[in-house]
Amino acid sequence: MIVLDLCCDKEHRFEGWFGSAEAFENQLARGLVECPACASHAVRRLPSAPYVQTRHAAPHAAPSAIPPASRTMPAAPPQPSPPVTLEAAAAVLSMLRKLAREAEDVGARLPEEARKMHQGEIEARNIRGAASREEVEELLEEGIMLMPVPPMEDDLH
Repeated sequence: MIVLDLCCDKEHRFEGWFGSAEAFENQLARGLVECPACASHAVRRLPSAPYVQTRHAAPHAAPSAIPPASRTMPAAPPQPSPPVTLEAAAAVLSMLRKLAREAEDVGARLPEEARKMHQGEIEARNIRGAASREEVEELLEEGIMLMPVPPMEDDLH
């Protein structure tokens, strides 16, 4: 999973999560990437800061894996972000759990159901279920967006 800094033609900056750089390029070419602020499809990738490994971080791609264009472009000025409060984090977690409770549980059929919805074979609806890491990576590479949701409080006991 990679996180890319993106910008639309109206200069709205946002992040996109993709299975790989190739998955981003594929989705962009198919018109599946759009600005969340204005829905523009004229989106471009911005240069990103290189990953810096700390002693607590897992190994990551070497700097040579960064595309040459990204290495030569000047970094964009940092955008201030509001601090994340415990209340904000709790509100997001509560919202995710509410969405999960209201979604149809399709269990192990999650990859199959998500593909059918993505391909227009069945009507789109909110679903939840289980998928292996490989299945999740395949879905993301196909341009099918999904998101892991923390377990329900009932499932933690």
